[in-house]
Amino acid sequence: MTQPTSSPSDNPTGSHKGVIFSGMRPTGLLHLGNYMGALQNWVALQEHYNCIYCAADIHALTTLENGEEANQIKPNIEDMVLDWLAAGIDPEKSIVFVQSQVPEVMTLHTLLGMVTPLGWLTRVPTFKDKVRQMHETEETVNYGLVGYPVLQTADIILYKADTVPVGQDQVPHIELSREIVRRFNNMFGETFPEPQAKLTDAPLLVGLDGKNKMSKTLDNHLDLAATPEETTKRVLTAFTDPERVRREIPGRPEICNIYSLHKIFSGADATETVYKECTSAQRGCVDCKRHLADGINDYLKDLRARREEIKARPDYVQELLHEGGKKARAIAKETIAEVYEKMGLG
Repeated sequence: MTQPTSSPSDNPTGSHKGVIFSGMRPTGLLHLGNYMGALQNWVALQEHYNCIYCAADIHALTTLENGEEANQIKPNIEDMVLDWLAAGIDPEKSIVFVQSQVPEVMTLHTLLGMVTPLGWLTRVPTFKDKVRQMHETEETVNYGLVGYPVLQTADIILYKADTVPVGQDQVPHIELSREIVRRFNNMFGETFPEPQAKLTDAPLLVGLDGKNKMSKTLDNHLDLAATPEETTKRVLTAFTDPERVRREIPGRPEICNIYSLHKIFSGADATETVYKECTSAQRGCVDCKRHLADGINDYLKDLRARREEIKARPDYVQELLHEGGKKARAIAKETIAEVYEKMGLG
């Protein structure tokens, strides 16, 4: 494996570059919504920030239902990181690692738990949503899910990250991290920067059901690594205008999710043609879906080719993650030493 010539902590220009931290739970292959919503932004941020990207396997444990799911975490990490690399995440520019490779994050999680009021955690809107999704109550849900925001805060500040790219719906999580940091700094002295949310300007991709955000859970997604044939087959199952039950009925593109996806993947001229032919009943829904599938396959062509090239290199991903883990842990050890000193430990 080629050794990186520099790390994200290097700053040869002498100017300050902010530190980005972000992570994803390893659920396996990523889908088009993941790419448009986060991954393409991660790639762009590498040019302007010192970036640290984490496969959050400990977080994945918070919603496990059985041991079988735990056995899928390791292979899921490899699939997910392959998608990251294919999309353009560059280990020469960014630290890429697995969360559990840096046990210091669990130490910091525990210590932050000593200064975080329980009420702050149970008021997080996504906590209540997760409890409902898991068919649990606040009395029976596991502690890890309650403490998820504390571990998330530890993830960020362990590396002194000052910026976290998020969508609007995640802003409350970052504000809670800021509150935890303020409380720690007030009690023990200035130690951590308050992380700032960096809002991402990304289109919300509605899934193939035409109603909900693209999601594996809802099985309305399109995998980045799917073959062109698999992608076309999936697109052909998508819901369209429910009132257009026959081809000769003019369509209503403005309420059809296929048209909204054309606007992203088919280009301005082609999208205008889709609109005209749909509203005049010159084009049927199946033809429209096939056109969209061609556009998506063309959009993902280079990414898929890079993924196959990387996948063909034995042990490359594991070596890369090992190197990234060493870099991340070197930073983490310095932070924990500082925290121990501030808290009067060790």
